[in-house]
Amino acid sequence: MHDLMRKRAQELQTRLVERTDLDGVLLTDEDSIAYIAGYWGYLGVEFGRPTMVWVPRQGECAVITPLMESEMGSEMTWIEDVRPWEDGKNGEWRTVLQQLVGTSGRRKVGIETLKVQPLVGHFLNNGLTNVQLEDCTALLGEMRVIKSPEEIEIMRQAGQVAIGMVEGGKAVLAEGVPEYEVALGVIAGGTRKAAGFLTDKGFDQFVSPTVHNLQIFQSGCDTSKVHRRSNVRKLQKGDPVYMCFCGMVNFKQYKLGFDREFFIGSVTDEQARIYEVSIAAQKAALDTIRPGVIAEEVHFAADEVYKSSGFEPGYRTGRSIGVSFLEMPEFKGGDKTVLQAGMTFAVDGGITIPNEFGARVGDSIVVTESGFEYLTPYPKELTVV
Repeated sequence: MHDLMRKRAQELQTRLVERTDLDGVLLTDEDSIAYIAGYWGYLGVEFGRPTMVWVPRQGECAVITPLMESEMGSEMTWIEDVRPWEDGKNGEWRTVLQQLVGTSGRRKVGIETLKVQPLVGHFLNNGLTNVQLEDCTALLGEMRVIKSPEEIEIMRQAGQVAIGMVEGGKAVLAEGVPEYEVALGVIAGGTRKAAGFLTDKGFDQFVSPTVHNLQIFQSGCDTSKVHRRSNVRKLQKGDPVYMCFCGMVNFKQYKLGFDREFFIGSVTDEQARIYEVSIAAQKAALDTIRPGVIAEEVHFAADEVYKSSGFEPGYRTGRSIGVSFLEMPEFKGGDKTVLQAGMTFAVDGGITIPNEFGARVGDSIVVTESGFEYLTPYPKELTVV
């Protein structure tokens, strides 16, 4: 992993030289830091304690991180220059950043503008008086569009973790079971699957298998509330049960999209029809995916299914995935990106009937030379449990 990340930093430096006049890039986003440095903090800038990575135009990269994180950080990253700062002492991280970036002479520094936390952004704009900031979001984002074979293998493992989640939740589904008990089954199933891919040595020792984040989960007529979380409601006969794992599948910092829906005891004819239309819309999108296709065409293929079945078209049919939950490009109108092998996406189908019913399905895939491959190969036909 360290060799892969070192090559990414070198590629970023090459892009800095060939395509910009920037003196370097300052990374403050956790996902970007993990992508380049292989290091993420479990307590971050939301506690007022930022970690940052400096990638100069030429020369060695550096990590700025809290002192209490520095031992772990030094072992996690390939970067040798780790500069710790202490809470309440000598200006904390601001002094270290000034020494590293704000040297004599005016400098141009690239930042991912929309990903900079206000705490850091305020200092960058007001504390580094000799620094000119420029947005470099696309410079790094373009590097992440095509996944390497090593990344795709990790994402396949993440897909198996997602399948462990749905199987763990499905095993608990039954009339009278509270929603939160199903959510606990999801956490247990995914955690045990993730643990099977890990050791307690090397880089793996810093990867927790424990599934976390609040799961998107609804049952009954609440399936129309697209992003509700599990509560104490008990499942009843005839309930649809929707489980989304998009905010939970995070294995070795790679995030996937994955959704499945089940029915407790029975399903109405109208629910079955709506569910099958959602499946058909997703299939139409998936059947379109191959190198050379324009991203928005995938979205339009799904929309045709919705419209021909009497439903409103959706806003978006898919999103690129990787070390962030949302990357570029997306399957939506206006995105003219040409698909290439190695791109990875979450692809969805879904219909919502307000206050009544929501039918949804989602998978993660990788674009191949001839089409696509599932990263989440799991049955999606209508299932009554």
